[in-house]
Amino acid sequence: MNVLTTEFAHASRTQLRDTVSLNGMWAFRHESQTEWYEARVPGHWQAQFAELEVAFGRATYAREMAVSAEWADREVALCFGAVADTAVIRLDGVVIGRHEGGYLPFEVVLPAGITGTHQLEIETFLPDGHRPADGADFAEIPHGKQSWYGPQAGIWQSVHLEARARTHIRSLRLDPFWPDGRLMLDIGLSAPFRGSLRLEISGPDGVPVHAATLSVDGARVQHQVQVPGVVAWSPDAPALYSLRAILSLAGGDVDERQETFGFRQIEARDGLLWLNGQPLFLRGALDQDYYPDGFGAPPSLALLEDQVRKAKAMGLNCLRCHIKVPDPRYYEVADRLGLLIWTEIPNIETFSPDAAARLRATMEGILARDRNHPSIVVWTLINEDWGTRLREVAEQRKWLSDMVDWLRAEDPLRLVVDNSACFPNWHVKTDINDFHYYRTATDRREEWDALTTEFAAGADWTFGSGADITRTGKEPLIVSEFGVWGLPQPDLLRDGGRDPWWMAYGATWADGVALPQGIEARFRELGLGQVFGSFTAFIDQVQWHQWMNLKHEIEVMRRYPAIAGYVITEFTDVHWEGNGLLDMHRNPRVFAAAMPKANADIVISPGLARHAARAGAEAAFDVSVATGGASLPEGCVLKWSFGQASGEARLAAAGPMATASVPLVGSTRADAPTGRQLARFAVEAPNGTVLAENDETVSILAERAVAPRRVATDDPLLEERLTELGHVVTSMAEAEVFVTHDLDAARIEEIHAGMRVLQLVHKAPGRLRRDLAPRDGPMSMQIEDHIGGMQSGCYFSFPGYHLVNRHRTIWRGDWVGNFSWLRRDGCFAHLPGGPMFDLSFTGVVPQQVMLGLRPWEFQGRVHAGVVVGWVHKPGAFLIEKRLGRGKLVTTTFRLHGEAFDADPVATELYDGLIDLAGRE
Repeated sequence: MNVLTTEFAHASRTQLRDTVSLNGMWAFRHESQTEWYEARVPGHWQAQFAELEVAFGRATYAREMAVSAEWADREVALCFGAVADTAVIRLDGVVIGRHEGGYLPFEVVLPAGITGTHQLEIETFLPDGHRPADGADFAEIPHGKQSWYGPQAGIWQSVHLEARARTHIRSLRLDPFWPDGRLMLDIGLSAPFRGSLRLEISGPDGVPVHAATLSVDGARVQHQVQVPGVVAWSPDAPALYSLRAILSLAGGDVDERQETFGFRQIEARDGLLWLNGQPLFLRGALDQDYYPDGFGAPPSLALLEDQVRKAKAMGLNCLRCHIKVPDPRYYEVADRLGLLIWTEIPNIETFSPDAAARLRATMEGILARDRNHPSIVVWTLINEDWGTRLREVAEQRKWLSDMVDWLRAEDPLRLVVDNSACFPNWHVKTDINDFHYYRTATDRREEWDALTTEFAAGADWTFGSGADITRTGKEPLIVSEFGVWGLPQPDLLRDGGRDPWWMAYGATWADGVALPQGIEARFRELGLGQVFGSFTAFIDQVQWHQWMNLKHEIEVMRRYPAIAGYVITEFTDVHWEGNGLLDMHRNPRVFAAAMPKANADIVISPGLARHAARAGAEAAFDVSVATGGASLPEGCVLKWSFGQASGEARLAAAGPMATASVPLVGSTRADAPTGRQLARFAVEAPNGTVLAENDETVSILAERAVAPRRVATDDPLLEERLTELGHVVTSMAEAEVFVTHDLDAARIEEIHAGMRVLQLVHKAPGRLRRDLAPRDGPMSMQIEDHIGGMQSGCYFSFPGYHLVNRHRTIWRGDWVGNFSWLRRDGCFAHLPGGPMFDLSFTGVVPQQVMLGLRPWEFQGRVHAGVVVGWVHKPGAFLIEKRLGRGKLVTTTFRLHGEAFDADPVATELYDGLIDLAGRE
């Protein structure tokens, strides 16, 4: 039996080897199937059979294979790009090879002299949670995001036969060092050889730059080349060199290998990333490397090229290929078109000695296949402590620390991240101090701003403590995951009107809100067309909401020179996870063209503390200009305009990774109408070239023109605010509207008799009233913690809704999107923007949501609400409900956080609420 290796002969790169592709249709049978079918190779079986979409287990591929008689005196190998997860190879019923590991190439050498037609069978196996007698279960194999998006098994990369010399070039390691142009070569042969090795190196322009002939006596050749006038590889100038290594005897050439490579240097020092000796500001996106119909298998080279071009057009210079080993063409395209890649070992779920060995073997295989790609600049060993328990197990911390040391020594041309961390885990030893945190700026702006300030100051929560932790304090800071959900337009994903297969999945994630299927039906059932106009308009607003949040979060990070970069979650949607900059079919979000305003080296951060202002009032901008990896030459100016004001400010010359602060004040006309106005900013070079531009939207609220109403209240603070609002506080008997925090049985009777009540909810979670009996009866299924035990559902006690804190629930919206809205008709037509909340709402956005509504209630009763993810978990922030001759308006908007009219949005909401409560 042949001993298999992860090294892989790149047959397509030589003319001294003959190949026959075995791609195409194979006979196929999964263990759950009784008959044979046809399956396409390459391709995961889950992508080809509806009944196997989420299937683990064993499957067999079979086909005839013809070996040319002309190959009888040569070595013939059966070469696989990747087979998930284990493979047993049989030729005419006899096992000739086995392989474990679903991401990397391997080959099987056929018996010497074999020719003619033979029957080939490949038995593949992907374990589930059951532990087989002869191997590991799913938890102990590197599997990456298969644990999220479903299993991927079978022959998923190309297969071919290759005829070559029995002694041939087995491996080719290239270590190019910039700036000195030194190239270290380590060439492995399949057997000891006595002859010569000819080297030919061409530069980026195709012109030869070096040629040499070496004597060979053995199975390994190590050599150093000095390349003159070396040109550096970078995303802006992806200069690729080409090397041919030709193995020769006196009778002629025997074998050859060809590789492309690039001279580039990546460093982490003094808190910065450096590329080719220049500071680098990393602008990345997390790439799960999933595709519309092929799971993890890209459908074409053209798609890979297209997505890299789109990434660069949006201002990205890096993709973080997330816990997955991609198709090798992924790196080839990044090399050629110019994109940095941060790549990672697929994670396990259960750490054990065998699992640790598999992780090490996988990393060794990644190096063997991919180390010559200049685009790869960072390796990650563990993501978010998945599969390890670094906080709890010292042995695992030591293992990880040792892995970092090994990988640094094995590959000195790249940076190493130990554990790409998120709370509550942390780093042990790393070249980059990266961390993940998620917030939605509209809902949790203060938290995002505070976390970013802490992180930029070198927060102590990014590293562990103790003798086994190594922290220099000079590791560059990277926010390596952050982001906000949007949603794709489903029609762009459908084929002939049919949903993609994955839309039926996701219900087991995020409390059920990740299920895409039925999104349009839920939209119709909730009557959200009355709010947004159409489903298409809703998705467009959701995508602009995504950008508004991303833009703010990027601009906050760019105010801190200590932060050396970020990675947006994520590059594309993946099945039900709808937070991509592109959808799964690589259609860009509506905001793609706007991204370079904030996603570039030189970025203007407007620094607007409040996104709403009264007409004629001042708006203060604490503008910050960040240089990233670029510089500002002497004589640059910042030009700006807002409302009636405009001007320019001279900027001092600044080098890379610097910021310049320019406080500005602008205002609109005192008689400006309600609406949204843009503040515009541009940095111009002395020659007039625009180096950066950005804008910020401000909601302008015209001078109030509200007729005073007669109001009553039972709260002194409410009375004070109502008076400030210009209303006449009077007795209950004379009041048009009664304003309160509380409801009880007496108040319900008064509503029934004709009172109009505005309830500004200010209470603990539970029902919207405080007077409930300790025990309602034996029919309920809901169990309460207080005395009385069982209670009936909230429906049976007016107003019939349940109050829930958004914090620590799916309505918090840190990861899966909360899409909050206010109807902009009737009493709230005067508020600009919408219907979705924008940054002008950050001071009033509710921290509690009302639940228990029937779908029809959203078609009239609910004036402000929220849906989560793929339009699930509808809740209300503002409800109008009649009872008898009166009515109740109840809301969780926060309207008393600041002094009167400090936040004009709070004032305008108050006006609308009182108007709504007082209307017939």
